[in-house]
Amino acid sequence: MPTFLCFLNWTDQGAKNTKDVVKRYQASKAVAEKLGGRLLSAYVTTGEYDVVVTVEMPNGETMTKYAMAISATGNARTTTVRGYSPEEFSKLAAEAPSM
Repeated sequence: MPTFLCFLNWTDQGAKNTKDVVKRYQASKAVAEKLGGRLLSAYVTTGEYDVVVTVEMPNGETMTKYAMAISATGNARTTTVRGYSPEEFSKLAAEAPSM
């Protein structure tokens, strides 16, 4: 299953409700499972992003649904990227056509 990294920035609403971070984590985990995925990790961070989440989802479309569900709460905005293990990336690089 593909791995995605989702970077979240809290909205004003989300920042006001930081005490609910565990509750929001549990809800995110449940939504991932409902979509056929799995939340691998979640970290509250310092710096450019407030939260970093790593999830496995069946495909990009399902990941988009997950990110939209998070955004729809009004607590965060998301930026999502596809992650590759070094082995996955090496295989892709080896299969890339020459120009």
